[in-house]
Formats: sequence, structure tokens, C-alpha cells
Amino acid sequence: MLDWTQIYAAVFIVALGFSLLLTPLCRIIARKTAFLDVPKCENHKLHANATPLLGGAAMFGAWIFTVGAGLLAVKTLLQRSGSGHLSSELMGINFVAGDFFIICICAFAALLLGLIDDKYPLKAGTKFLGQLIIALITVLFSHTRISLFVDIPGFSFAITVLWFLFIFNSINFFDNMDGLAAGTATTAFLFFTAAAIWNGQYFVASLGASLAGSVLGFWFFNHSPASIFMGDSGSHFLGYMLAVISAKTTYYTPEVSASHMNILIPVFILAVPIFDTLAVMVIRIINGKPVYVGDHNHISHRFHHMGMSRKRAVLLVHILGIISGLGAMPLLWGDKKSCIILLIQGLAILLLLTLLQHFGKLPAVEQKKEQENNTLSGGKQ
Repeated sequence: MLDWTQIYAAVFIVALGFSLLLTPLCRIIARKTAFLDVPKCENHKLHANATPLLGGAAMFGAWIFTVGAGLLAVKTLLQRSGSGHLSSELMGINFVAGDFFIICICAFAALLLGLIDDKYPLKAGTKFLGQLIIALITVLFSHTRISLFVDIPGFSFAITVLWFLFIFNSINFFDNMDGLAAGTATTAFLFFTAAAIWNGQYFVASLGASLAGSVLGFWFFNHSPASIFMGDSGSHFLGYMLAVISAKTTYYTPEVSASHMNILIPVFILAVPIFDTLAVMVIRIINGKPVYVGDHNHISHRFHHMGMSRKRAVLLVHILGIISGLGAMPLLWGDKKSCIILLIQGLAILLLLTLLQHFGKLPAVEQKKEQENNTLSGGKQ
């Protein structure tokens, strides 16, 4: 008889397999239908060649096929095994079926919103309205809520909708270099899966495993040099699913947790894209630019300006995400003092990142200034 560890592994592998098959297929379809990201069609886009844009469809397809295969497998197992510990747990799928249906519909809506924006660029207000409608439907019609232990009418509803909107746009902003958003999302889904497993949330953990496999398969084609982009369709799908799984995962259990601070776990798992979004918004406001207009002030760009190759800049961002996520996991079972130390450590990492990026030397800029000074002084030292 299968146990849950084997089920999670099987879900991950099946999703990975579907993604490895669908991504090159979507790449071919994108080229045949001219669904491409044309270089330098926007000021902040600097890639060299027209690149297929159906990566979001590949990830969604891999995920939804895995969900379908999983439901079929559950039905088959229940028919064959009849009774037993695992069977009784699998029967719990009836209690989450309604939520799964809403999530699937809204995930498709997020994908569709992004696809439309990829083909026919939408105004920022129109796109935000679409995100808001998707978030509202999810929170109204599924058991997806963030409580934060605050007993105020409407607070849970409002904070969950705001979280969805923020993560939607955070991942959308974060998709600015080959493999960056996909790699970060993969590690985040794995951390959320681990947290769900720790607290015995079988179906949330299975959801995380299926998403991690779907995105990882796409990453193999998206890392530098990328042969396919996820586009807004992919970033919207990933943003939506990260918001869903982060809200559905339980972090505080009275029998295990000694502190309420573990509700900060999703913030630390997603610390790098969250920090990047907030930093970029502040920079754009200071510069008098709209927060939704793309530029080259993201974390990855700043590492690149410091002299790293784009591939190494992305790798460093991924490592920072893994460090932040690993540092947050002990909050699941740690006492109050341990939680405080870990939170201070996480904040120190973000402070270090800020200092590196804002006060580190920028070789290319320094060299340009030196050349200008030499020209003004007639080349004398």
C-alpha cells in the first residue's frame, strides 16, 4: 500500500514529466502562431531574439493534467483498497473538491488574463481589475483565508484579498531575467509543501508538489539562455497559485508551536520577491515614475550591474531565496526565543542585501566615470 511520501513524490514526478513534454510543444505552437515576445518592444526588455511566450500555458497544462490524473488515481485506489488508513484519508478529497474546483477555475482565469495581456497589452488599471475579480472570487467561494489571529469582522477577507493582489504583482515584477521567477517559485512551492506535510495537510502538500514539478519542468527551458518565456500568463498563474498555497498552508498548531510568529513563514519563503517589489516601488516613487512601469532596478539587475553575469545574478537570487526559506522553516516547531533569533537573522540578510546593492561598487559605472574624468583632464593621472 502506498504511503503519503510516495504519493507526494509521484505527484511531483508526474507534473515534472507533463511539463517537460508540454513546454517544447507550447514553444512550437507559439512560433507557429507568432505568439512571441519581440525584443526591445518595451524599453526595459533587452533580450536579443523574438522568444515564444506560451510558458504559462505549459505550466498550467502540466499542473491541470496532474490534478486530473491524481483525481483518477484516487478514485481507482479507493475502488481497489476499499478501507484502510490511507483510504480514509483519501476520502477527505470530498471535503476539498469544491475548493479545488474554484482554484482551478480562477487559476485558468489568471492564465487567460495574462495571455490577453501578452498578446494585446492591457492598461495597468484593467489588469489590476482582473486580478481583483479573481482574488474576490477565490476568497468568497473557497475556504482560502488568512486570519493572523485578529478577530475583527471583515479583516480576514480584506487581508487575504490584499495578499493575493500583492503576490500577483510581485511575481509579475520579478519575472525580469531568464529562469528567475520560475526557479524562485519552484523553491517556494517546495517550502510550502514541506510546511503542509509537517502539519499533515495532505491535499495542500499534494497541490504544492504538483506545482513544484510543473514549474521545474518549465525552468529547464526557461533558464539562461531561455528558449521560451512564461510571459504575463505564467507570472499571473504562478502569482495566483503562490498566493493560494501560502494562504491555505497551516503554520500554527497549538500542540507543536510555541509562538504565533510562525505565521510569518510565508513572508520569509517569499521574502526575496516581496523585498524586490517593495524596493522597486520605492525607487520608482522617488524617481517620480509610475510603480507599474518596468525598469532595471530589480535585485537581479543590480547584481548584474555589480559585474556579475545574468546567469550568476539569477543564481545568487535563488540562493538568497533558499537561505530565507530554510531559515523560516524552524518557526514551525521552535520556541519563542528561537523564532525571534531566526526573524532577526532574516532581517539581517535583507539588510545585507540592501547594503550590497546600494553601497557596493558598480564596475561599469565607475569605469565610465573614470573615463569621463580622464577626458576632462586631458588623460593626465
